[in-house]
Amino acid sequence: MNADCLARKSLVALWWGTVAASLHDGGAAGCAMLRQATGMSAGAALAVVLLGSAWDALIGLALLLRPRRLTYRLAAAGVIGMTVLATALLPTLWLDPFGALLKNGPVLALLAMLDRREPCA
Repeated sequence: MNADCLARKSLVALWWGTVAASLHDGGAAGCAMLRQATGMSAGAALAVVLLGSAWDALIGLALLLRPRRLTYRLAAAGVIGMTVLATALLPTLWLDPFGALLKNGPVLALLAMLDRREPCA
């Protein structure tokens, strides 16, 4: 397996891992974090968690099945959008020791690299 394919498959694992982490408890942890930081209702917080998880699942699937420039660009747009949203709602995520937002820099770099190359199988 070449490095580009390995990079893409690692991104698939990251996206699906994010879905699993977000939904392992039915979204309760993410909802609690959003509610505490923003005061939003339980329903609104759950909607944000579920919509974010659905987006992540779709991007993970697209990266696996349709590794094309459009896919990489949609993934990058999602990373940028979610980073901006998370920064606005929970700016302390930048200090998360597990890199909740810091990882987005290298993720964007990988997506940019893959966007400039030929798709791999």
